[in-house]
Amino acid sequence: MTDDRSLAALRATSHPLRLQMLSLLTGASMSAAEVARELGTTQANASYHLRVLADAGEIVPDGEESVRGGVAKKYRHPWEELSTDTSRPPSDMAQHVRAMGQELARRWAGKRTKTKSVITDAEMWVSPETWKRVQGLLAEASTIVHAEALRPRSEGSLHVNVQVAAFEMRDDA
Repeated sequence: MTDDRSLAALRATSHPLRLQMLSLLTGASMSAAEVARELGTTQANASYHLRVLADAGEIVPDGEESVRGGVAKKYRHPWEELSTDTSRPPSDMAQHVRAMGQELARRWAGKRTKTKSVITDAEMWVSPETWKRVQGLLAEASTIVHAEALRPRSEGSLHVNVQVAAFEMRDDA
């Protein structure tokens, strides 16, 4: 992936609404109208943000459906292909991290009360073996929730949040 393409992907995913869209499009292919209804925005706004994500390669077309004499494109988030793309260099992620923080605050406000949560905030020193194990467990958890994502509001499904930011710190930080 070129630096321009990487920058476009970073910019595309650093908007809270687009992060929500990526989550929706992980479990199902959806049209702009379906995304708009689910997120409580206009179809024009959803279409704009979907175009930004598509132009950045973060979502891909996944069929069409007939709608009142017209045709609506459906999109999906190719999370599996993107998660194994080693050409995506780690860029300055500050904007993306800020968007994740905003999204976490929004999602926390919508949290069900009296349900179990796992929250951790840790900046510490661990052995390389421990760090490797933690990274593996977090990667496994991420893969599981993405692979098992369902269409929004599917019968028997739970609406959940998983956000992970795990990284090595500089010794001088």
